[in-house]
Amino acid sequence: MRYAVRAVGRDNRVHMLELEAMDADGASRAAVVRQMTVLDVRPLSAQVQKRGKNFSLILFTQELLALLQAGLGLIESLEALGEKDAQSETANIVARLLLRMRDGLRFSVAVAAEPEHFPPLFIGIVKAAERTSDLPQALSRYIEYQVRINGIRNRIVSAAIYPAILLIVGGLVSMFLLGYVVPRFSVVYQGSGRELPLMSQWLIAWGALVAAHGKWLLLAAVGIVFCLLAWWRRLKRSGRLMLMLTRLPGISQRVNILELARLYLTLGMLLEGGIAVVNALEMVGGTLSAHRARALSAARYGIVQGGNFSDAFEKNGLTTPIALRMLRVGEHSGQLGLMLTRAALFYDAETTLWIEKFSKTFEPVLMALIGIVIGLIVVLLYMPIFDLAGTLQ
Repeated sequence: MRYAVRAVGRDNRVHMLELEAMDADGASRAAVVRQMTVLDVRPLSAQVQKRGKNFSLILFTQELLALLQAGLGLIESLEALGEKDAQSETANIVARLLLRMRDGLRFSVAVAAEPEHFPPLFIGIVKAAERTSDLPQALSRYIEYQVRINGIRNRIVSAAIYPAILLIVGGLVSMFLLGYVVPRFSVVYQGSGRELPLMSQWLIAWGALVAAHGKWLLLAAVGIVFCLLAWWRRLKRSGRLMLMLTRLPGISQRVNILELARLYLTLGMLLEGGIAVVNALEMVGGTLSAHRARALSAARYGIVQGGNFSDAFEKNGLTTPIALRMLRVGEHSGQLGLMLTRAALFYDAETTLWIEKFSKTFEPVLMALIGIVIGLIVVLLYMPIFDLAGTLQ
C-alpha cells in the first residue's frame, strides 16, 4: 500500500512524499527515519498508485548492475539507461538523478530525493556502498533480497490460485442451482399436494422466496460483497489483517514465522551492506505490521541502552529457539548479518515445505466439500421424485 506523507524536513520546508508501507503507522515511521516531522498521512488513490508502478525498481537495479559490471561508470550507466527508452517514466527518473549528480550530489542523495520510487532500504544500502566504494556488490545484494521476497510471495499466490478457482466455480454452480433451478422445481412441488421431507421443504421455501423477490435478493448479495471487500481493504490498510492472521488456529504460527523470516532477511541484507544495527532497525520498522513494529521498536530501545541483540529480540518475541541460537552465534563471531540471512533462508525453506503440504491436503478437502454441497442440493431437489417413484412401484 502506498501513502502520501506531508512532512517537515530538516530544511524546515514542507515536503510531499509517496512511501510504500503496510499501514499508515508504517508510512509515518518511514518518514521519521528520514528525520522528518510528519504532518499528515493519507492513502494514495488507485490512479496515483498505478502511475508509480510504471517504474520497476528491480528491473532498474538489474540493468544498472549489468552496466556497472560491464565496466561503465555510474554516470555513463545512468545515461545509457535514460537513452534506452526516452519516453518512459524510467528515463524521466534517470534524467532527474543525473541532474542532481551533475550538481555535485552523491548517488544516495539523488535517489533519496525520489522517495516515491526508491524505498529506504535501497537508499540505505547505496549510502553504505558509497563508504566502501562497492556499489555493484550492494546492488547485487538488493536484487537477491527482492528475488527472495518475491519468491515467497509467488509461492503463496501459486498455492492459492487453484483453491480460489475451486471456490469461484463451486460458488457459481451453487448460485445457479439455488437461484435458477430450485425456484423452478419449487413451482412444480408446491402444486403436487404431497408432503415433502423437511430439508426439501426448506429448499423449496428458499426457491419460492427467490422466485418472488429475486431482484432484491440479488441487490442484497451484491451489497454484501461490496461491504466485505471494503472491510477487507480497511483491514489491510490499518494493518489489522496481519494481526487477524496471526490469531487464526492452524496457520498463526506459520504467519509469525513468515514475518520473522522477512525481518531477518531484511536486517541481514542491511547489516551485510555495512549499515549499523540501530540504523538498520529503524529502516526495517516501516515494512512490518503494527504490532511487530512496536516489538521491534522496543528491541531497538533495549539495544541502544546497551543490551545484546539476541536478548533484546528474545525479550520482545522476535525470535524462535533456532533463530535465537543462530543470533547468539552471530554475535560471538561478529557475523550477525550472515546469521540473520541464514535464519531467514532456513525458515523460507521450511515455509515452502509447509505450503506444499498444506495445498496437497487442502485442495482435495475443498473439492470434497464443494462436491458435498452441490450433491446435497441436487439430492434434496430430486428426493420428492424418488419418493413418488417408490409410491408408483
